[in-house]
Formats: sequence, structure tokens, C-alpha cells
Amino acid sequence: MNPRDLLDQLLHPYESFTALRTEFGPVSYNERGKFWEVFGYDDVLELASDYETFSSDGSPFAEYPEEMTKGQSVLTTDPPRHRQLRSLVSQAFTPRAIASMAPRIAEITNDLLDQVTRQGKMDVIADFSYPLPVIVIAEMLGVPSEDRARFKHWSDQMVVSEYEDLSRDNVEEYNKRVRTIMRQTLDELYDYFRQVLAERRLRPQHDLVSALLAAQIEGESLFEQGILAFCSLLLVAGNITTTNLIGNALLCFDEHPEVMEQLHARPELIPQAIEEVLRYRPPALLVGRYATRPVEIHGCKISTGESIIGWLASANFDPAQFPDPQRFDIGRAPNRHLGFGHGIHFCLGAPLARLETKIALSILLERFEHIRRERLQPIETIRSVFIMGPRHLPVTFQVRA
Repeated sequence: MNPRDLLDQLLHPYESFTALRTEFGPVSYNERGKFWEVFGYDDVLELASDYETFSSDGSPFAEYPEEMTKGQSVLTTDPPRHRQLRSLVSQAFTPRAIASMAPRIAEITNDLLDQVTRQGKMDVIADFSYPLPVIVIAEMLGVPSEDRARFKHWSDQMVVSEYEDLSRDNVEEYNKRVRTIMRQTLDELYDYFRQVLAERRLRPQHDLVSALLAAQIEGESLFEQGILAFCSLLLVAGNITTTNLIGNALLCFDEHPEVMEQLHARPELIPQAIEEVLRYRPPALLVGRYATRPVEIHGCKISTGESIIGWLASANFDPAQFPDPQRFDIGRAPNRHLGFGHGIHFCLGAPLARLETKIALSILLERFEHIRRERLQPIETIRSVFIMGPRHLPVTFQVRA
């Protein structure tokens, strides 16, 4: 087993991420990628929390700063700008706003399951866990959900990367290719949303884009570039997180059929099962930061501007924080996993992803039983070092009487 192999990480998360932590931890320098890595729970927690030392904004240190600043959003800024942006966009993610979406999420879930009920089988990703959050996000933004094939393409382009295939000789060539793909994808995303913004300026509607156009931060309207960056981030991150969370949950339940039966009998346990999925197979694998000053971690001296990767997935198996970390335990308490990150950059869409996943799994288990992965079809993983989930997950099922 190769702990950096993406398929091994998906199928054997405990073994892979424990091997990363024990073989390379607590901190090491990745010569191929030219970045530092930390793996333990406390170190990753500090990396994610201390924004004054570990910045999310890499533009001051970048070789191509204009490319980094183009796509800046709440994800890649620090206070005070981050605080201003987050306070604005978080209005769309208040507990009341999220709770009000539950009936519509349930309606979409039932519609999607209606389409596969007679077949007795489906691809969890293509038929269910991808279209659900895309439709929800599209309706929030006020864009046609029928464009979801384009959204899927853009999402894939923004996260696909295969560092495990790199040799020392082709890192520079690879980085150039990634920059080209990212630039082209951002251009396409921004062109798409520029048309949406132009339409909303003429005819405002009750959607998030119209609200962002009307919003102000400290008396000033948002720059168009900021709105474009946020809409693009929401469209991409807003679907990938839930898609992977639902897919990873069903992969976990398939490996532990006793859990599936437990949830059939006691659906009220689904929320805590989701939390254990976030620990055991988190949708996001890591966070990236930049040192704002010289800093020493476990005796390793890191210079200003150097990049540091914190492995969320490895931290989630740290035995110092999680007793019996190899065990998938939906009753685990406390469960202070880092599946959604931590600190000021804690996933803005976490409440929505949790709600979508809870509703999706609740209705799925209410309507179907004997849900089993089709083992004749090998699992493929998303080709990304940033996120984790199956590309396809064919299952069979029976309709509950």
C-alpha cells in the first residue's frame, strides 16, 4: 500500500493516513511539491487556527500573484478583509436560512430517488449525491440547474491534481499546466457569472446574486471581482462537499452493514453517523497555509512565505485525540474531528452540507433497504490531492415495503 496513492487513501483511510503521520510526521518537507507538511492533530489545529502566523493568502509570496488574487474569496483572505466578506456572505447561511431550505431539499431528494426506484440500482454519485447539492446551490444563486453538466466540469477542473504521479523532473511542467487549467476554468466561470450579474442588475430577483449586488461593506458596494469569486467558490465548493460526504457515507455504511441496519432502525442516529464519516472519510483532505514569519515546528525551521500543508485526514486518525481511531464508531463522543477545518476558515457551507446529507440519507434509508455496492465494478476515486470521494458508486437496493 502507498499512503499517497489516492485510491488507497479512499479505500484504506486509516492505514494510509496513519502511515503518512508515522512515516513523515510530525513535520517534513516535500521535495517534489516544495512545501512543508504537518500531520498530527494539535499541529494541524494550530495551522488552521493561527491566521496571523499561517496565512491563507499566498499572493504576497507567489511567483504569479495576479493569478492568485484573481480568484480570492473568503477562502483565500485573512482579516480584516476576510471578516468583512464572511460576515456578508454568512447572512445566506444563518441557521434560520438553512433550516428554511429543508422542505425543498427533501423535495429534490425524493424527485431524484423517484427516477431510480424502478431500476433497483443507481450510481450514488451521478444519480443522487451530485445533482442534489448542485440543484440547491443553483437555486440559491438563481442560475439554471440544467447547466449542472457545465458546473461538474468546472468543479472537476478546479480540484483535479495528481501529485503522486509527479517525478522531480516534471514538477515545473506540471505546475504550469495546473496554472493554465485554473486560469481557463476561472475565466469560464467568471464569464458565466458576468452574464448573470448583468441580468440581475437589470432585473433583480430573490436570489443570492441579487443580494450580493445590493449588499454593502462599511458603506461600499462589493467589487464585481469579489462577487464573481464568491459565486464561483460557492458553485464549486458547495456541490463537491455534499457530493463527497454522501458518497463517503454510503461507502462507510457498505463496509459496516451493521451500521446501515442500526440507522434503518434508529434514523435519529444519522447526524452523529455523519460526524463519524467526516472524521473517517472527510470530503476535504487538507488545508494549505503560508508562513507570515520565520517559525519553528518540532525543530524544523520554516521561512517566511513557505507553503505548509496540514493533513486534516491524518489528524482525524491521531490516537492522541481519538481512542481506537481505526474503528468506525457512530457513537464516538466527543468527536472533535477536523473534517470541515477549523478557525476563521471553518467551512462556511458546513451547516448546509450537514443538512443536505442528513435529509438525503434519512429519505434514502426510509425508502430503500439492502443497499449494497456492486462489487464487480471497481471503485474509482476523484483524482485530487485536495478532496476525497468516489467518482462513481454503483449500488443495488430494494424498495422498502
